[in-house]
Amino acid sequence: MVEIRLHGRGGQGIVMAADLLALAFSKEGKYVQSFPSFGPERRSAPVSAFIRADDSPIRLRCAIYNPDHLMISDSSLLTALDITSGLKEGGWIIINSGRKAQDFGISSRFRVATVDASAIAFRHRLGGKTNPITNTAMLGAFARVTDLVSIEAVIEAIREMIAVKQEENIAAAKEGYGKT
Repeated sequence: MVEIRLHGRGGQGIVMAADLLALAFSKEGKYVQSFPSFGPERRSAPVSAFIRADDSPIRLRCAIYNPDHLMISDSSLLTALDITSGLKEGGWIIINSGRKAQDFGISSRFRVATVDASAIAFRHRLGGKTNPITNTAMLGAFARVTDLVSIEAVIEAIREMIAVKQEENIAAAKEGYGKT
């Protein structure tokens, strides 16, 4: 089983990202779970979402405390929370940032990749400059670095779940995939 934890802020599309990734895994024949965890429900408040994917039915029903991989849609959360807590050694941390992976000083026990998902979202007019919706660009990056799900399955999921700005979201996912 693979377990993934997503961290971001309200309004960035974290919950939708988890649902899209779960659907993409499902399209590739996996059993999936996707569920959010909210603090205060307001824009910009920290939000987490969780995904499990496996070849067998998933009976586990709890939060993910020891994820295989992390997606961080707001790099400021790296200093505000202990985001890497419980992350398995060798796990990927995909960070929304224009900075280089080594600039974050994250332990060499983990693999780190960055993608400027905010800039990608802005270019494709997904959200505003101060609150870009980074989810599809982050999913493209996740597909690229982990090789757990194909970009084609991510695009299929976007086509099925996103009705507004569908082509822009697909373009953002492709760009996130190509820029990681």
